[in-house]
Amino acid sequence: MKSCILLSFFLFLNPGWLPAQKAASPAFPDDWTGTWSGTLHIYGPKGLANSVQMHLEIYPIDTSKEGRYTFGIVYGSKEEDWRPYELVPVAPERGLWKVDEKNSIVIEGFLYGPKFVSHFTVMNNRLMCTYEKQDAETLLFEVYSGLDKPISTTGNAEHGGEKIPEVNTYPLSVFQRAVLKKQP
Repeated sequence: MKSCILLSFFLFLNPGWLPAQKAASPAFPDDWTGTWSGTLHIYGPKGLANSVQMHLEIYPIDTSKEGRYTFGIVYGSKEEDWRPYELVPVAPERGLWKVDEKNSIVIEGFLYGPKFVSHFTVMNNRLMCTYEKQDAETLLFEVYSGLDKPISTTGNAEHGGEKIPEVNTYPLSVFQRAVLKKQP
């Protein structure tokens, strides 16, 4: 049992050891292309705090020799908040891509089955963003964020003759969710 837990823990911390992903349906990002729209709901500890229209635009870039795609995010309207990001292949066979924000920020993203995930810190906050292709017409977008400072630390002790690792727990202060539908 202990070796199984240690192996799972090791693989979790070292995704480079995982084998290349087998081709899965839907293919990423080809089967994700299009304009996806819906309402982004923003939740805090007391419930729904705000809602805003959201669009995600994924299209191949004709001039790209590297296989880049647009990965544009619009909150409200393009006049209000348009983020013309690009999706850049790094090692697609391993599910590794980058989101180039076109402003010196480039964030790695990882494809796991139908879910594209990025996990990063900015301005002392941890964020995990997920995009999940649920079916041909639906993408689920979620963001989890909170301070990058543990609210508790446990473990780091001996228990029953076994060395227990230290575990930090981080706060979650905002959750965002949008069910995006493919536009004709």
